[in-house]
Amino acid sequence: MTGAAYQSGERLFSVFDHRTKNYSYKSIEVVAKGIILSANAPPEYADRQNLWNAVEKSEKQWNAQLSRGIIMAIPRELPKTEYEKLIRDYCMEQFVSKGMIADYAVHDKGDGNPHAHIMLTMRAIDDHGRWMPKAHKVYDLDEDGNRIPLPSGEWKSHKENTVDWNDRGKAEIWRSSWAEICNEYLERAGSEERLDLRSYERQGREELPMIHLGPAVSNLEKKGVHTEIGEYNRQIKAYNSKLSRLKKLLADIRSWLSKFNESAEEVREENRSQPTILDYHYAYLDMKKEGRFGWSTAAKNKASVKDLQSTAQIFSWMQRNNVYTLDDLDCTVSECQADFDRISENRIAVKKLETGLKYLETAERLKPVADKAKTGFKMLREKYAEEHRDEIAEYNKAVRYLKANQMITDDRRKYEAKRESLMEEIEQTEEKLRAADLDPEIIRTIRYQVEKVTEAGGIPEKKESVLGKLERYKEEAGAQKWQEAERKKPVVE
Repeated sequence: MTGAAYQSGERLFSVFDHRTKNYSYKSIEVVAKGIILSANAPPEYADRQNLWNAVEKSEKQWNAQLSRGIIMAIPRELPKTEYEKLIRDYCMEQFVSKGMIADYAVHDKGDGNPHAHIMLTMRAIDDHGRWMPKAHKVYDLDEDGNRIPLPSGEWKSHKENTVDWNDRGKAEIWRSSWAEICNEYLERAGSEERLDLRSYERQGREELPMIHLGPAVSNLEKKGVHTEIGEYNRQIKAYNSKLSRLKKLLADIRSWLSKFNESAEEVREENRSQPTILDYHYAYLDMKKEGRFGWSTAAKNKASVKDLQSTAQIFSWMQRNNVYTLDDLDCTVSECQADFDRISENRIAVKKLETGLKYLETAERLKPVADKAKTGFKMLREKYAEEHRDEIAEYNKAVRYLKANQMITDDRRKYEAKRESLMEEIEQTEEKLRAADLDPEIIRTIRYQVEKVTEAGGIPEKKESVLGKLERYKEEAGAQKWQEAERKKPVVE
């Protein structure tokens, strides 16, 4: 009853404890609410107080679960008029059609975080409008189809749920279905945003997830107080932004180089020696100089200074990255892409090792229980096995996984060392990518100049290499200095 009163912002009376649950002060943020009845539900359950009093009355055990609560974040890009329709459609499709009663409330404080609270009933309702049991007894049968007697005189049995609402796989279905229906609504609203509720790892993304701030930390951050969690999230945001921009840049460069190489293939067949990036740059500058005919001397000088600055900037970038031709750029981009692929592969390997280590821990912890279930008199073994049924099942599951993946307990330290090694390699590779000097501005400039030169007259002829020019300039400068020194020597008669 407390949960229903809180999410609806109402004042509700509980017959179970004879107390009033008053959350009417929350009503200011509740923009929509309602109850969707299942096919067999009595009409009086459309009243929130009647519904949850009936739920409390149906449960006899003190620790019984009364409801299932779900909180769904609503995309901010949707019009507010669509919020309730979205929630009702989702509840009808995923819950009410399966026999649950859904009590929902949409909250919006105007802080950019609209969300919905959904409370679901845990019991199905029969054709007469009565609550059904959550589970029923099923007798175990032997190979001949007969009941199996126990030493106690009882028949061997187990419990089975009357509905499958508690299956763990349902959570994944509900999450993916929420993303699907939200994306449908976003598309109808003309928004380009889309939801993907899978973890970054399952999406194959290299970004790191941020930590949820929570109300206390969030309020401190809004007041300008820097918190440890807030600072961590800012660092992660900057890190993810850097990797995201780099990955997009790599994709753009590879796509452009691929198209450029296809279009320039015939020309390059005639000219086997590939021009440098500076050859394209100088050819582009020559084109610009031709267009400056009629400019004043001052304007020409100013433009020439800018050309020199651009040349120095591009040449410096080429030297820093050891990239002198478009093929060199392609190789650099391929190396970065290979680093991203390596990170993804290592993350998968780390996840597999962590899963294996978890099962190793489970197997070690529950082995004494499984062993004890195999020793002693038959009657005691069966009784012990029945009492520790879940633990033995968990142990057997762990053993099956370890056997399938050829993992043994004695190699635990080896697996831990491998995991640490992979995590260290991931960190080093990410650091290398963050330090990559693929300046988007310079690359855009190079790309623009190459395209303009190619459009105007094809691929320029390869001239003297950049390093060759440097060596020649050094030799000429050295020779000049030697000649001057010789001239300045005193003449000895």
